[in-house]
Amino acid sequence: MQRAILILGAHPRLLLLPFGPLGLTFLPGPHRRPERVASNTGPARGTRCASAAISWRLILADVESEPQPQQHLILITARDRFTVMDALSEATGIFALNLLKKLGENNSNNIFFSPMSMSSALAMVFMGAKGNTAAQMSQALSFSKIGGEDGDIHQGFQSLLAEINRTGTQYLLKTANRLFGEKSYDFHTCFTDSCGKFYQAKLKQLDFLNDTEKSRTHINNWIAEKTEGKITEMLSPDSVDSLTKLILVNAIYFKGNWESQFVKEMTREMPFKISKNKEKPVQMMFKESIFKMTYVRKISSQILVLPYVGKELNMIILLPNENTDLKMVEKKLSYERFIEWTNPDNMHEREMEVFLPRFKLEETYNMEDVLRSMGMVDAFEQDRADFSGMSSKKDLYLSKVMHKSFVEVNEEGTEAAAATTEEIVLCCASYSLRFCADHPFLFFIQHSKTNGILFCGRFSSP
Repeated sequence: MQRAILILGAHPRLLLLPFGPLGLTFLPGPHRRPERVASNTGPARGTRCASAAISWRLILADVESEPQPQQHLILITARDRFTVMDALSEATGIFALNLLKKLGENNSNNIFFSPMSMSSALAMVFMGAKGNTAAQMSQALSFSKIGGEDGDIHQGFQSLLAEINRTGTQYLLKTANRLFGEKSYDFHTCFTDSCGKFYQAKLKQLDFLNDTEKSRTHINNWIAEKTEGKITEMLSPDSVDSLTKLILVNAIYFKGNWESQFVKEMTREMPFKISKNKEKPVQMMFKESIFKMTYVRKISSQILVLPYVGKELNMIILLPNENTDLKMVEKKLSYERFIEWTNPDNMHEREMEVFLPRFKLEETYNMEDVLRSMGMVDAFEQDRADFSGMSSKKDLYLSKVMHKSFVEVNEEGTEAAAATTEEIVLCCASYSLRFCADHPFLFFIQHSKTNGILFCGRFSSP
């Protein structure tokens, strides 16, 4: 069996600095929707919506016989595009919070990752998956929530990535995808073409077989370039060998300034309460301004929205009361509740004193065990993986899924290379005018227009 390695890199940093239309969509053929893994969940909200979204498509028949393609011309409205994109944002949001819980199980470590980076890279793998391998991936990534056909998922990513990568914004946010394939290996043209069309992921042929080190260096340099030098040495010397046939890479980079910056002169050392009996010093930033905020009784937590310049992206901070265990909050957190709790209609704007630690996180994850625990098993098994949509040789399997991310938060901004009505209190006697993040909290960087969670993390120790 040959190995495919999936690499994901994300880089965010918190800094305060000034800082097309859809075309044809290509679907590998035949690519029928796989049978779904049994689930107790009911039909998702996105199921009805996504099924209405159909784009221009070029349907290819069986790649081995190489027949002439037939074109099906179907007009798609802007509403249809955003319907698919909304359903996909929901699916990636569910995946993000499921992953946050998995990474935080049985530990109180800092966490930081980009669910958007992981989802888009794994979606390229999903495009080449068949049978039970595809069904398990669909379930683990919550793609089964979208409904419709598999092409709707890839069309949704095409729209979502176009929205995220658009120019003319007051922040810098860009994603990049790339396929690095063994030059002597035969990949289906329809697979590589579709990756290029939906994910702007071109295939770069490298000589893994005879020059592994040169290939590894080339990939690391590409990742470093796309993350502005924040993520280097993504691939360690032992991560690539002569058996490697395909490496799929996603990199995401964000750099934005606060809409209302923190006052540098007010930053001072304060204790950060890691636990009831343990503290560490931290440089605590301060800002007094008008912010959107709410208090959620169910989890005894404050939620604060810190917008970046232009207010198209926000950092959302979920801070439990000092006597509330963050683990309890994480267990009760779901995507539905997250969207409800952060809904602008459930927020109240008022002048607040905000204390936020200046911090920098860099995390590296081998995601195999986590993805296996989420039901994605066959993809990693040599004798069961079915990636026949990538190659007719049918000998590919995933050997590694690596994710590396970086975030820095300071007075200027961020740089990064990842309920019910009665539970929300808009204003009451217990509503504090002071938001002091001097103990563990969760944070998210969210794209306002799509509700997409670009990055998320847990800060539990300086």
